[in-house]
Amino acid sequence: MDQGRFKEEEIAELLSGIENVRLNEEETAVIIVDQTQLPGKKEFLELGDAKALYDAIFELKVRGAPAIGICAAYGIYVLARKIQADSGEAFYKKFKEDAEYLNSSRPTAVNLSWALKRMESVVEAHISSLPKEILALLREECRLIQAEDAAMCKAISEYGLSLLKDGDGILTHCNAGPLATSKYGTALGPLFLGKERGVNFHVFSDETRPLLQGARLTSYELDQGGIDVTLICDNMASIVMKSGKVQACLVGCDRIAANGDAANKIGTSGVAILAKYYGIPFYVLGPSSTIDFSCKTGEDIVIEERNPEEIKCKFYEKPMALPSVKCYNPAFDVTDHSLITAIITERGILRAPFTESLKEAFPERAKD
Repeated sequence: MDQGRFKEEEIAELLSGIENVRLNEEETAVIIVDQTQLPGKKEFLELGDAKALYDAIFELKVRGAPAIGICAAYGIYVLARKIQADSGEAFYKKFKEDAEYLNSSRPTAVNLSWALKRMESVVEAHISSLPKEILALLREECRLIQAEDAAMCKAISEYGLSLLKDGDGILTHCNAGPLATSKYGTALGPLFLGKERGVNFHVFSDETRPLLQGARLTSYELDQGGIDVTLICDNMASIVMKSGKVQACLVGCDRIAANGDAANKIGTSGVAILAKYYGIPFYVLGPSSTIDFSCKTGEDIVIEERNPEEIKCKFYEKPMALPSVKCYNPAFDVTDHSLITAIITERGILRAPFTESLKEAFPERAKD
């Protein structure tokens, strides 16, 4: 988006009411809702140094591709305020070190590297300026990144809602609501917007093993928002679809390749396969910041593998498998573009062939 799109008062309005990721009043730390504590406890954390920011992203205290990007943008601004440098060149050297460190926290969600590169581009473009002048521009940029995300979420929600009708049953996987993004969210955005307009849905929320983002976060957000929600185990999606209770599947995304292949939380591709079999539309909702034209196909997307103990021990009082049993714990899988009915972005509802529709919607990005 063009930096000239929003005036300061518009940015302030877009950022008002957002609490999941924000700067503290002194702008010395990033405040986040610790998503690992939900739904039992709503706890806010202040992240004021590089390690705290890294750990928050790696440990999923802040999660959801857009929210990770926003946190990183605010985080690198907070770290930049600590840099002691007399010149733009010296400032840039330390800035780049901090950015590379934060970027190493998680590999799959493209928003992380996208936001950090965008902030770095500001420094590069003004490297001959004084550090205090660069800091002012970085402050403007990180706030703009979140304001744009809030506006994109609203637009995505509008397009998504246009594909649904009152009374539809919706199946979701993982969490792509306000906690993971800004304002309405992406995959959950049409549901919240519909609620505002008197359109009612019944949502089946996959628990989303092994970290239970659907159980802990999606069902929490929907219940708090007054939306009819039923929590199901991941392996119950088929019977719910077969019984005719689902009219559409809505999922978010962490990275979209140039051909429309989409990486999302592990288990998403299985939902897409089931939806294809039962003839149910499968929609991927995400902002343009998740589109990575440098990835030609899903084969180019690096999949994060997490600690195997998350499968055996996480959320259990006692381990659910013997210590000698090996575990495979990829955090994401890639849904083939052939299984996706449409990709919904802030610029519209994109359909196959995605190699063409993505380029047509984002010609300026496709050139990169």
